[in-house]
Amino acid sequence: MDALAVMPKYDVYKDSGVSWLGIVPEKWKVIPAKRRHRVFKSINKRNQCDNVLSLTLRGVVNNNLENPEGLIPRDYASYQVFEKDDLVFKLIDLENLKTSRVGIVHERGIMSPAYIRMSVNANHCPKYAYYYFYDLYLNAVYNNLGEGVRSTLGPNDLLQIVVVEPSFDEQVAIANFLDRKLVQVDEAISIKEKQILLLKERKQIIIQKAVTQGLNPDVPMKDSGVDWIGQIPEHWTVSKIGHYARVYNGSTPSRDVSRYWENGTIPWMSSGKVNDYKITTPSELVSEAAIRECSLRLFPKGTVLVGIVGQGKTRGTSAILEIDAVINQNVAGIIPSNKLSSLFLHQYLIQAYEEVRNQGQGSNQEALNCQILSAFKIAFPPLNEQKAIVEFISDQSNTIDQTIEIQQSQIYKLKEYKSTLINSAVTGKIKVV
Repeated sequence: MDALAVMPKYDVYKDSGVSWLGIVPEKWKVIPAKRRHRVFKSINKRNQCDNVLSLTLRGVVNNNLENPEGLIPRDYASYQVFEKDDLVFKLIDLENLKTSRVGIVHERGIMSPAYIRMSVNANHCPKYAYYYFYDLYLNAVYNNLGEGVRSTLGPNDLLQIVVVEPSFDEQVAIANFLDRKLVQVDEAISIKEKQILLLKERKQIIIQKAVTQGLNPDVPMKDSGVDWIGQIPEHWTVSKIGHYARVYNGSTPSRDVSRYWENGTIPWMSSGKVNDYKITTPSELVSEAAIRECSLRLFPKGTVLVGIVGQGKTRGTSAILEIDAVINQNVAGIIPSNKLSSLFLHQYLIQAYEEVRNQGQGSNQEALNCQILSAFKIAFPPLNEQKAIVEFISDQSNTIDQTIEIQQSQIYKLKEYKSTLINSAVTGKIKVV
C-alpha cells in the first residue's frame, strides 16, 4: 500500500475553523451541507415501488425478501423512495458504534422511513459526497455533534454539518482514486481473513486427530465400537464418562435472599461462562451463607464444565474451570478421576461438541443432564499419553494462534490505513489529481 506521508500534497492549506476537519486546501470552500444538498422524504404511496433496499455495513444492498436483513413491515406504503445516487443516513441509536450509518444508493428503491434521504447537488459528485459523509461516520463525528454524545441526529442537524467543496473535477478524481484503492485494500483484508479461516481449520484438524488417534501414526488401530468415534489406537480405552469421573449439577441461590449475594466472596458461574473456553473470572460472587444454607457444591479448579440447557451454542459446549467455583443449575461439572486428565477430557469434548449436543432430550430446549453426560462414551489412552497429547495440542495451538494474531494485527492496520486514506483524500490532506 502507498505510504500516505510521501503522497503529493496541495501547495497551500488553510484552517477550516472546524476542529475535526483541520486544515484543507486553500482553494476549497468550507460551507454547511444545506448550501449544496437537500434532505426530503418521498413516501411510497400505494406501494408504487417494490424494490426493497437495506443499509448494511456492506453498504446499500438489495434485500432478499425470502431471507431478509432486519425487521420486515406488514407493507411498504410507509417506506420512502430513494433514487440512484441519493445518500442514505441512519442517524438513530448513535451510541451503537458498530452499525451502518451512511450509504450511497445504487438504484431506485425503498427503505425505512426512519432513515434520512439526501439528494446531492447536481453540480457535485455523489460518490465524493458519500465518501466525505462516510469519513464522518468512521471518525465518530455524528456521535459527538453538539453538547456531549448524541443519541439521534435529525435532517436539520445533518444539513448543519460542515462540508468541504473541491472543484467538480477534483471530486470525481478523489472518488475514482478511492474506488480504485479501497478495492485493493479490501482484497488484501479478504486474503488475510481467508488465511485466518484456514489456520483455524488446521488447528481443529490437529486437535481432532490428536484426541482421537494419538500422536503415533504407526500405532495399531482397532474399531472403537462407537460409530461416531470410529477407529482408535489399539491400547486405548472406550468407556462412559461416568466410569472415570463424577458428574454433578450446579445450583443458584435465591435472588430474593440478599445475604446470599451481598458481600460475596465465592465465585459463581452462569451457564454462559462455558463459552469462555477457559474460565478464570466469575459471573458473580456468592456468600458463605449461600454455601451453607443452600448446600451449594464448590467445584474445584480443573473441573470440566458443560452447558446442558439452551438452544444456542451453550448447550454441549465445554470449558475448563481454572478457579474453584459454584456453578449454575444449567451447567454440569465433570470432576475426573486420577486416570483421566481434565484437560484431555476438555479437548475431547470440544471435538465431540455436535455429538454431545445431540444427546439432548425434551421438546423445548432439548436439555442435557448429568445422567446423559455420565453415559456419554469417550476414548482415551493411559494418563501419561493423555498429558503428552494435551502438551502437543497446547504447543501447536500456541504456534497457530500466534500466526493468527499476526494476521489479525495486519488486518487491523489495513483497516486503519483504509480509514486514514479516505479521510486524507476527501479533506485534501493528500492530492490525487
